[in-house]
Amino acid sequence: MTNMSPPRAWVDVDLEAIAHNLDVARQALPDTELMPVIKAGAYGHGLEPVARRLDTDGIAFFGVANAGEARRLSQAGVRTKPFILGPTFPEEREEIVLNNWCVTISTVEEAEHFNRLAELYDKTFLVHMAVDTGMGREGFLPAQLAEAVPAIKAMRHIMVDGVMSHFPSADEDVPYTQNEIGLFTDCVQQLQQHFRLRYRHIAASAGELGYEIPVANLARPGLLLYGVGPMASIYDGILRPTLRLSSRVSLVRELPAGHGVAYGRTYITSQPTRVATIGIGYADGWPRSISGRGARVYINGHYCPMLGRVTMDQIMADVTHVPSVAPGDAVELIGPHIPITEVAEQAQTIVWTIFTGLGPRLPRIYS
Repeated sequence: MTNMSPPRAWVDVDLEAIAHNLDVARQALPDTELMPVIKAGAYGHGLEPVARRLDTDGIAFFGVANAGEARRLSQAGVRTKPFILGPTFPEEREEIVLNNWCVTISTVEEAEHFNRLAELYDKTFLVHMAVDTGMGREGFLPAQLAEAVPAIKAMRHIMVDGVMSHFPSADEDVPYTQNEIGLFTDCVQQLQQHFRLRYRHIAASAGELGYEIPVANLARPGLLLYGVGPMASIYDGILRPTLRLSSRVSLVRELPAGHGVAYGRTYITSQPTRVATIGIGYADGWPRSISGRGARVYINGHYCPMLGRVTMDQIMADVTHVPSVAPGDAVELIGPHIPITEVAEQAQTIVWTIFTGLGPRLPRIYS
């Protein structure tokens, strides 16, 4: 038998929309180089396909989370250098040095280890110094730079090629972020007295869209790449959605009044109700927390309220008002009629969680 069963649920990914949104990032910062952030499977869109599509677009780095993601890019033949955004484990560092992947350093001890490895392989290894201007996650504190700089400067096999930081509250606290820009500027000026900093970066999507950062010459667009602005901006109407989540109706049944739907019987029918069972659940990444919060799906041109709790593999929707619904009919869960921002709000979470939670059981279909 050669025919394969169609998927119960799937994700359509618009690679051209992602490329378009990268161009929007260029419009926002025309004199700044870009590091598209494609960690976590390109926010659920698919690491390798997204990287291949953007690889020819003249970008500085691809932002990834770890050596495993960097390795996948190399194995896929991607030419743009991966930039590992977080701290690295000692066991990862030999592979990183051998492949010349870019990293940040937050301690003198990290720098010493990279220096020893680079010496072992008789090379000069480029690093970016991370400075902690308020995130509290990685980086040298500004007060530590005076002691750290001479020690790192004396290391013969590493070269500080850049400096980076990260905004913790760019979409929520403008005064704090403005103060952080000043602190980052001071750190850059201090480090520039000792190193030729080819790259200086602090802004992700919110920072890129909302602030002027004269000292920075590299930005790291993440969420906006996938069609969602993390804060209101003049670019809201220009960004294009990049992902559509769909499923299929697997069963349609008539339930009498007083009948429970799904675990816990949190929903009881008040009248005879036509209920569609749909082939997606929290094992696919459809959030269980959305249960009972007014979530809806879109079937055959009609919005249909979701009923009861999300189960592992299935959800139910009221299709009483839809003229004809049959097994196999397509169901939109995220798309042109149901934006991902609506889903995140109803699930009481953030868009990033919805994107990255879409599981491997969902095939990605690219266009």
